[in-house]
Order: sequence, then structure tokens, then C-alpha cells
Amino acid sequence: MLHRAALIATPWLVVVTLWWAVAASGLINPALVPSPAQVAVRFWQLLAHGTLGFDILISTGRVFAGVALGIAAAVPVGFVLGWYRTVRTFVDPLLNFFRALPPIALIPLVIVYFGIGEPAKIVILFYASFFAGVIVMYEGIAQISPLYVRVSRTLGASDGEIFRKVIVPLTVPHMLTALRVALGVAWATLVASELIAAQQGLGALIQNASSFFQLDIIYVGIICIGLIALAMDLVLRALSRRLVAWQERIA
Repeated sequence: MLHRAALIATPWLVVVTLWWAVAASGLINPALVPSPAQVAVRFWQLLAHGTLGFDILISTGRVFAGVALGIAAAVPVGFVLGWYRTVRTFVDPLLNFFRALPPIALIPLVIVYFGIGEPAKIVILFYASFFAGVIVMYEGIAQISPLYVRVSRTLGASDGEIFRKVIVPLTVPHMLTALRVALGVAWATLVASELIAAQQGLGALIQNASSFFQLDIIYVGIICIGLIALAMDLVLRALSRRLVAWQERIA
């Protein structure tokens, strides 16, 4: 247990130590690299007396909404693309075209069509989550061996039973992976989505701080985004291990 804890803590200690060393060395203007202590103090000030807690809640809610809608659409689309080769061949070029477009490039169009309110921000996060999730889904499902279906039919299973008891369990790992990828992409896209006239949220906090060259606040916002994304990913990993433990037993 101690060995595992040390392995987990060591990289973080190394990063913080290097950060502190760079800030204390004087090689870089101290105004450009706030120390870990300065960032920690600013974090506490924003949390205790500012709006950091509310910004975290707002941004987390936006990410949840965008990812939930994106994955809800990506799972059935990814399933169809992965299971039906003809459909995949037909749609794949179009899918990869839109996947390659950075969400930030779509902001002017999103503003035109959806305005500058919450729906516009959710649309940007939905776009990023959907295309990230659908690629993972259909790539994973395309690799499922048809042997499982043929064996099930040989044993007398109906189409409904095959779908419920064979296809769905085999797609659960891919759904969870798609969700993990979509969450990561959504958090990476958050700042771009909050370029759309956002007054609250971590992206807005970072943008407002950049206008006044408040680098310690920028560091706080970046670290909060990374830590929240990491915490969500760890929860999903634990959930994945629990839900697909049967695969390890089979192996």
C-alpha cells in the first residue's frame, strides 16, 4: 500500500519541486512564473472569498451536459457504424472530416445559430464529445468478433437475446472508454466553449485573469480543470473495472 502511494505521489512531488525550482532560480522573471505557494494562496483566497467554487460548479455542469448529450448520440451512431460495414464505409469520410475541425473554429457559426447563452456553450461541448465518442465506439464495436453471434445462434438464441446478452455486454467496455475520451476532450474544449460571452466558469476565470495579467489566477484555473478531469477519469476507471470484471474472469 505504501509502495503504491509513493509511486502515485512521486510524479506530483517532482513536478511541484521543478516548478518551485524554476520560480526560485531567478532565471525567469518572477512575474512570469508564480511560485506554488503564491498559487496555493490565491486558490484559497478565490475559494474562500471569491467565486471559484461557483465557477467550478458552472463549468462542471456544462461539461456534464455536453458529454451526456454527446455520448447519448454517439453510442447508437457508433454502434450502427461499427456493426454495419457498408454504413461505415459510406459515412466514415464525412465523420472524419467533421472530427478534424477544431471546436474553436466553429464558435462564430455557433454564435450566429445559437446566440451567446448557455445553449451555445453546450453545443460546442456536445460537438467535441460526440465525435470523440463515436470514433471510439465504432472502432471498438467493429473489432467484436462475429463468432459470438454465430455461436449464440447455434445455441438457439433469438435476435433479442443475442442483442441483450451478447452484444450489449460486449459493447459496455467501449461505451465506458468513449465516455472517458469524451470527458477528456470536453474539459480540453471547455475554455473554448466559454469564449462565448461567459461570465462564470473556469474558462471565463482564466480569460478574465489573462486580461489583467494575473498569472497566479490563470494557474489556479488550469490546475482546477486538470484535477477535476483527473478525478472524473479515476472514477470512470474504477467503474469500468467493476462493470467489466467478468471479462477478466473469462480471460
